[in-house]
Amino acid sequence: MTLENRIEAFIKLGQQIQNLTPEDRKTWAYQAASRNTWFDEQNVSAAIKGVATLLNEQYVREWLYPYHLKQVTPKKVGVVMAGNVPMAGFHDFMAVLLSGHYLLAKLSPEDEVLMKRLADMLIAIEPAFANQIEFVDRLNNVDAIILTGADNTARYLEQYFDNRPHIIRKTTKCIGVLTGHEETDDLKALGNDVMQYFGLNCRNVSKVFVPEGYTFDKFFEANAHRSNILDLHKYQNNYDYNKSILLVNRVPHFDNGFMLVQESENLISPISVLFYETFTSLADLRQKLAAIKDKTQCIVSAHGWLEGSIPFGEAQYPMPWDYTDGVDTMAFLQKI
Repeated sequence: MTLENRIEAFIKLGQQIQNLTPEDRKTWAYQAASRNTWFDEQNVSAAIKGVATLLNEQYVREWLYPYHLKQVTPKKVGVVMAGNVPMAGFHDFMAVLLSGHYLLAKLSPEDEVLMKRLADMLIAIEPAFANQIEFVDRLNNVDAIILTGADNTARYLEQYFDNRPHIIRKTTKCIGVLTGHEETDDLKALGNDVMQYFGLNCRNVSKVFVPEGYTFDKFFEANAHRSNILDLHKYQNNYDYNKSILLVNRVPHFDNGFMLVQESENLISPISVLFYETFTSLADLRQKLAAIKDKTQCIVSAHGWLEGSIPFGEAQYPMPWDYTDGVDTMAFLQKI
């Protein structure tokens, strides 16, 4: 296949995904939830929208333009795919195949259904991909590897895969910044960044920085409609457990009946908990953000007013060039 053949196939895949009927989306969600109950209809639909966005023709061509992919010598690239959210491994899936390499994917048992469905759709569009995609249980005999692990695990994996090209991503999260002047729609959009996918995605906002004296009343009021998040028993179990811990330990916190907000210097919060930290000035805020830069996936603010941030509500819909951990996957694949 030529590069143009590969690009056209993925663009057609994006069009097919974009045109899925409501019945199709329900079927996808039902089948996915049979393996992972976190994958409800709302979140599967959001993931479908995210994949369709990544495969927008303008975005794909703009993304690939700087790279020299016609000269790539095909290698076997092993990818360990996460299963925290629906189709979490799709960006690596498309990056490896668009770059012209062979994909050996070790799927998470939590997200086998949807990733295999996408592969089948792609092969139906361009049968030549059948020889470039293999789902495996073990990554033996690969020339390069891409995976994500917890910080401690990542250090071990760096040593283990030291003898071959690799990308080993660590745990990161998104950060929100509030001033107290946000409108209701802004706070609703931030609520989506916090609660979509039940907070399980690396692009979920797990912590917000707020000015001293800030109260969360308006944030809670703007997101009161999200109380049905408790319909999933796994989420409610986490909420009940974390609430009991805070109460038993007499930790000050805010509670709206389905989300807990706790002051903490930590970055990664438990499911159902949003951490916050205060700042005294813009200079103080910048200093705090700089200290956690290497653990930050993205920063969101109202309409993207803070330099280097994106608008509330856009954290879950990255562009193809928004690489996890800021590591340029395509540049890596181009040179291996």
